Amino acid sequence: MFFDALLVLSFGGPEGPEQVRPFLENVTRGRNVPPERLDRVAEHYLHFGGVSPINAINRALITELRAELDLPVYFGNRNWEPYVEDAVTTMRDNGIRRAAVFTTSAWSGYSSCTQYVEDIARARRVTGPDAPELVKLRTYFDHPLFVEMFADAIAAAARTVPADARLVFTAHSVPVAADQRCGPHLYSRQVGYAARLVAAAAGYADHDLVWQSRSGPPQVPWLQPDVADHLSTLATAGTKAVIVCPIGFVADHIEVVWDLDNELRSQAEAAGMAFARAATPNADRRFARLAVGLIDELRHGYQPVRASGPDPVPGCLASIDGAPCRPPHCAAPESG
Repeated sequence: MFFDALLVLSFGGPEGPEQVRPFLENVTRGRNVPPERLDRVAEHYLHFGGVSPINAINRALITELRAELDLPVYFGNRNWEPYVEDAVTTMRDNGIRRAAVFTTSAWSGYSSCTQYVEDIARARRVTGPDAPELVKLRTYFDHPLFVEMFADAIAAAARTVPADARLVFTAHSVPVAADQRCGPHLYSRQVGYAARLVAAAAGYADHDLVWQSRSGPPQVPWLQPDVADHLSTLATAGTKAVIVCPIGFVADHIEVVWDLDNELRSQAEAAGMAFARAATPNADRRFARLAVGLIDELRHGYQPVRASGPDPVPGCLASIDGAPCRPPHCAAPESG
């Protein structure tokens, strides 16, 4: 398959205090989120001057991609500037005919895959009949470089805490119904499988998997246990040190730098626990190489490169122009 560009498609984030509330309104539009909830979340961003780390990280990743790739690289977001619609319009104006799309999410599921497919379809509608063909690359939660980056990050974190530190993996929680929407527990199964691969690569025979950053009414069941509740359980059991690996995040979202580096670290310190947070891939050159490898699988017809482990979990393959992924995990109807 021929490509003449790459589009990095991400979530987006504010880059100044005046942008925080409009950004949050974009994220939550149509979900009837109470204003007081937005006010609380806005404080997390304002703690960092109203700047999310994510756009700067993505620009640094794009610099690495340009060093690794023989194609022009464009950048678009779902929820803030540069918007994906503007990026695709610029690509059309520059004569791009077919672009690979690398999303900053490793997983299947609605918010982690299907919404990006919808972003692609919307951007092409806005751009019009001359929009370039957009091929969303496959999910990569089981790619060897994904596993390697997190395993190395755990090793680095382990050097800062006692040798008996408990390894805890965390990912963004979703409603239990949403975890069923795109296949039976597909998202949580992928996260669990990736955690097992990374733990084994890092030399850990045992680990915990927890969830974080839930929102919404308390009567709606979400994936659990919550990371803060689990930390309390570990402290009560006498655990003296913990390594937290945010495997669900490929970069330092606000949920990493606030929820983990601020709130969870403070909780651990209050409980007398040594705390280390493993790094996310961010703009690691290996992350750029991972993206290039996914492109080459399609350009040259290579077999998908996957880390091997017991009980592998399926993932979505490529999606073209906003069509459902193949296999259609992310288009599966919500089960009862």
